[in-house]
Amino acid sequence: MATASPKAQNFDIKDPSLAPDGRRRIEWAAREMPVLRQIRETFRTERPLEGIRLLACAHITTETANLALTLQAGGANAVLCASNPLSTQDDVAAALVEEGIPVFAIKGEDNETYMRHIHTALEHKPQIIIDDGADVVTTVHKEYQQLLPEILGATEETTTGVIRERAMEKAGVLEFPVIAVNDADTKHFFDNRYGTGQSTIDGILRATNILIAGKVVVVAGYGWCGKGIAMRMRGLGARVIVTEIDSVKALEAAMDGFQVMPMKKAAPDADLIVTATGDINVIDRQDFEAMKNGAMMANSGHFNSEINLKALEEMAGEGRRTLRPFVEEFTFNGKSLIVLGEGRLINLAAAEGHPASVMDMSFANQALAAGYIVRESGNLEKKVYRVPEEIDHEIARLKLKAMNIEIDALTPEQEHYLNSWESGT
Repeated sequence: MATASPKAQNFDIKDPSLAPDGRRRIEWAAREMPVLRQIRETFRTERPLEGIRLLACAHITTETANLALTLQAGGANAVLCASNPLSTQDDVAAALVEEGIPVFAIKGEDNETYMRHIHTALEHKPQIIIDDGADVVTTVHKEYQQLLPEILGATEETTTGVIRERAMEKAGVLEFPVIAVNDADTKHFFDNRYGTGQSTIDGILRATNILIAGKVVVVAGYGWCGKGIAMRMRGLGARVIVTEIDSVKALEAAMDGFQVMPMKKAAPDADLIVTATGDINVIDRQDFEAMKNGAMMANSGHFNSEINLKALEEMAGEGRRTLRPFVEEFTFNGKSLIVLGEGRLINLAAAEGHPASVMDMSFANQALAAGYIVRESGNLEKKVYRVPEEIDHEIARLKLKAMNIEIDALTPEQEHYLNSWESGT
């Protein structure tokens, strides 16, 4: 079994018999990732990451595997660890190890093992970090200060991670530049809205096999992920209620035709509540008490903090059992409530995450942002940056080309008109 590091040979060894299935699934995902495929060919020729030690903390899925192989083609000496204990696809991990990319992740690992994997991956002494949720970035700042001088920068995949890293910048503790890939237009407009919208429902349906039509579904949070979930739930025939704390987003939800109300009013009617806020205790003790018998809860936020599971466990006591994979029942006061996927990301806990075609753009941003950090490392400050506009537009151009879609271009006359303050009717 080929590996890129001796450490990978004696730490959570991957079963090589899983690798063939993993390779086939990686190839299948690649069919839907034409932008990343084009970038890989460019990377193979130009080698923009030559000799760079890179740590990617991500969901170990077929789409992430294609990103890892692209980074490797660009010359990176890469290792991977998981950004969620339930999201690893073990056959994919095995296939990557055979390609010479150590992977420290096992599906279903407990929190202690999850953090141990992060610490082990950090022994790689990364110069570039690709993070998903900021667990590696925060761990480096707290426990591995000796590595900071060599770190050129990091990229961040998800809203939760960007929030944490912006808080670090505001507090004056961020020690290297971070590019907020999540904020790229070609990421959050598509990955968060269409990817999360579809894959969240995919996870719920795989776990439960319920009919969505006719259900009252409460969507907590109307950011890009919440918009996608609400849109898809309505499309399947649900009556959708949105809860929000942001007045502008709440107004947008109302203008989009959804009912909007506080959680305390929405919870009693809910057949299913889906959280997508990135916050803590979005469904709390008082909501459990108000919910009706048989109501279900699922989370689509990064961490398993949105449903107050500790409070629910205390309320249920011994009244807790597993009904089927990813479906737990909590019974108290003569009623039962259902939690899906242990309150973790339901689209990855019970399904396969986002479709490859939207991750194509997200991971194209990751690959090009990593190259940008290496190229501009001497010019970047210790703060959180947006993805450069030229990268965003290049990814959109490549995606349109792959979809055989043509668009107009400005004529010289039109360009002059738009750039002239004297222009008028």
